[in-house]
Amino acid sequence: MIIVTGRVQTDGANRAAIEAECVSHSRRSRTEPGCLAHNCHYDIEQPDLLVVLERWADAGALLTHFALQETRDFAKAIGSLSRKAPEMHIYISKEASPAALATGAQ
Repeated sequence: MIIVTGRVQTDGANRAAIEAECVSHSRRSRTEPGCLAHNCHYDIEQPDLLVVLERWADAGALLTHFALQETRDFAKAIGSLSRKAPEMHIYISKEASPAALATGAQ
């Protein structure tokens, strides 16, 4: 599984526009093959910080997503609206249970 996290700084002047872009992009992304989750949330300790969490079945699905014109348009729009450069981090992961973690099983 591929996990993508992102951070976008908003402010009063651009918050509604960023929210509209994020809602539209998340809804569209969730229809793509291999998208397991795509959501945007506000950090309750930093109300102007929007946090994006995506889960993808595999790298191919995410690379296909990145290649879409709609995704490139979203990134450009968010970059121009954000108070500072948005952050994105990509992780390759596998799910584990608490019991597996406790025993050191991988």
